[in-house]
Amino acid sequence: MDYLKARGRIFDIQRYSIHDGPGIRTIVFLKGCPLRCRWCCNPEGQEWKEHDMLIGGSLKHYGEDISVEELMPRLIRDEFYFIRSGGGITLSGGECLHQPDFAPHILHASHDLGYNTCIETTGYQSWNIIERYLPHLDYVLMDIKHMNSSKHKAFTGVANELIRENALKFAQSGVDLTIRVPVIPTFNNTPEEIADIAGFAASLPGVRQLHLLPYHRLGQGKYDGLGREYTMRDIEPMTHEYMEMLLETAKRSGLDCRIGG
Repeated sequence: MDYLKARGRIFDIQRYSIHDGPGIRTIVFLKGCPLRCRWCCNPEGQEWKEHDMLIGGSLKHYGEDISVEELMPRLIRDEFYFIRSGGGITLSGGECLHQPDFAPHILHASHDLGYNTCIETTGYQSWNIIERYLPHLDYVLMDIKHMNSSKHKAFTGVANELIRENALKFAQSGVDLTIRVPVIPTFNNTPEEIADIAGFAASLPGVRQLHLLPYHRLGQGKYDGLGREYTMRDIEPMTHEYMEMLLETAKRSGLDCRIGG
């Protein structure tokens, strides 16, 4: 099984997640992302290169080169919970679509062991690359951040046409697709913007769920640790009441909508 020799770069493994796909899951965070979302809570995953980050007064190294064969024993520790809960392995990042010579092989190895597989993705990648993931992919959590391409580019660094095209292709592929919306003040948190996104999500064949993810500042300290400016430092999180209002707006699309993952 040569695919077990495939190598890539990760920066974290998180166990016992219940918000990143069905059941109890282990999340593998892969290095590198083409987007630069202003609110990103994993800035240590954006760059491909390895680096240190100052956290709580101590330097922590981010970036580990590893093979699928070396990675899998670290993931099977929670097999009991996967089996009992219908959970499995989720690939996140960074952007897992940007390690196509590594990430699909993790999915393959996970399927070989009977685990459910999932990716969290921006969808920003050419479709011929994404097709490498599909044979061993059960579930997709895909961000749709904004319907206006210019505003999308201003806040993330990239336009949204490719993302929208790939959302449709994911939906048409038959994979179980859920749309996520990081709800960000000053970017996309008006009822009109949420309604536009929800309407687009509802137009995708087979999509039944939409998750609204409220903005938070939990990643702010990471920017300080990286010596980078957190440009949203003065943006306040929304109230629960405001998020409930946006949730009711999204529900008018006919989708099963919820706050959180």
